[in-house]
Amino acid sequence: MTEPPQPPNQPPTPSGYGHLPGPPQPGYGYPPQGANPYAQQPPTVPQPVAQGGYGFPPPGPGMPPGPPAPGAPGRRKGAVIVAAAVAGVLVLGTGAYFAFLGDDGKDPKTPVAQGSTPADPKPSGSPSVDKGDGSGNGMAEQTDLNAGRKSGEDKVLWLKTAKLTGPGAGIPTPAMWVVGDTVVKTVDKSVIGYAVTDGKEKWKVDFRTEICGYADQTTADGKTVLTVKDGEGSNATCNQMKLVDLKAGKEGWTKELVKENLFDGAASVGMALTGDTFVVNRMGGTSAHRVSTGDKLFSGQSAEGCQPSQYAAGNGKLLAVALCMDDDKTTEIQDADPVTGKKTWTYRLPKGWRVGSVLSVSPTVIDINNREESKRAIVSLTPDGKKRASMAAEGSFETNCNAGSTENLQGCGNSVVDGDTLFLRTAADKGFDNEVVAFDLGTGKAKWRRKAGDKRNWYPVKAGNGQLIAYRSNALREPGEMVSMAAGSGEPKVLLRMPSGPAANIESSMVTFQVRAFEDGRYFTSATRLIGEGKDERLLMVFGK
Repeated sequence: MTEPPQPPNQPPTPSGYGHLPGPPQPGYGYPPQGANPYAQQPPTVPQPVAQGGYGFPPPGPGMPPGPPAPGAPGRRKGAVIVAAAVAGVLVLGTGAYFAFLGDDGKDPKTPVAQGSTPADPKPSGSPSVDKGDGSGNGMAEQTDLNAGRKSGEDKVLWLKTAKLTGPGAGIPTPAMWVVGDTVVKTVDKSVIGYAVTDGKEKWKVDFRTEICGYADQTTADGKTVLTVKDGEGSNATCNQMKLVDLKAGKEGWTKELVKENLFDGAASVGMALTGDTFVVNRMGGTSAHRVSTGDKLFSGQSAEGCQPSQYAAGNGKLLAVALCMDDDKTTEIQDADPVTGKKTWTYRLPKGWRVGSVLSVSPTVIDINNREESKRAIVSLTPDGKKRASMAAEGSFETNCNAGSTENLQGCGNSVVDGDTLFLRTAADKGFDNEVVAFDLGTGKAKWRRKAGDKRNWYPVKAGNGQLIAYRSNALREPGEMVSMAAGSGEPKVLLRMPSGPAANIESSMVTFQVRAFEDGRYFTSATRLIGEGKDERLLMVFGK
């Protein structure tokens, strides 16, 4: 891939945008069409990733988003990201709404898109598996999911199912947060909290209308924000913002999202949170609000110059992607104050280049592309907004960002950042045996690469304190495992081994179109959409010691 031309008023650009691929083909990352697009799919087929705006410019004022993929309405996120806080972690799933968005934003000392600490492989308590009776607490198919467990393998802690009936497009269940002793899922029009130890329902908040946007991140005390529609039917608007306490299972304030212009009437929005500020991105504009009150702080509207059309949030910082009113309609990256929106530095992209996604807010790592020339690059910036390096390595890399949504800049499930290291996974050419590659953000060069092994695939989950934690699946319906790898060497260490037997079949079916988390030695994997035909469906599965 060639280096793009030098943008105006920028320092010299280091050479080498590397061998990162151009935009993927349409439909990348969505389930195949058919009677059951969300059914258990064997992980032997490669799952390339679709992302809104991938290879295309982000929507400016009046620019409509691209159409959703068939059978997959609404936003979809990337494979596996964990947005961590002192008290909460949100994970985003493969080809689902999810958001791989998901920068941190709770602890300013914690690098973006990582866990606050490496997971402890010794969880507190290993209750017996929920055997289920077909009513939603388990599955009729399961007897003892640990019956086939071999020496050295760990356990299924519990399996949660749901028996719901919904429209032909299915029932969305996109988000998952792990907050202390509670794992929280969005299910249809509700948010439900389950005990991490045994899966028992702790609380449920029913909003009665569709959840149409949410922040991946939480505050330090476990609160987050989401939006719901103001009614039912095709004319309903995504404009009711709500604060939710994920620890207590209670609603806080509700505020209406004020329209910024005549084009502002979205069916879905993108949201992100850092500190006491959250942002709402939609086709008609973007705005920032206080988490504590819901009050508006500022909007991206400006009379002239470069107008912010989207914000990314994390680590106490905001990044704006702004469309400039010059003859070339160039794009500018702006470091914005989370309270005032005032920019402290800017970085102008060359003509024709646009931002596909933000892999990390701080340190700043952006995925950019030139649609006309079918070029792509991943670039790191310095703390004061100057070009630092371009990532360069052999291979086709999947970042899996903001799939299916043009309102989100984040949610990059196949990429995580820790300090000066970016971790990406390669596409699996044969459907398996992909690689994890660690990039030095200072030089752009690959520090190491590690193959998943025959019939296996890597899925990065989170990074922190100098190590990557990744899920390694098995394409032959054999058990997977959670593995840590040192950022400096890539040396692997197994943290959790999934059990053989009936559990392995269910685990394998929950590889694609899932969200994942690894917290306190437990592995959480959950569906991002249910078929909704009134039958028991696998919603959430948890493994541990």
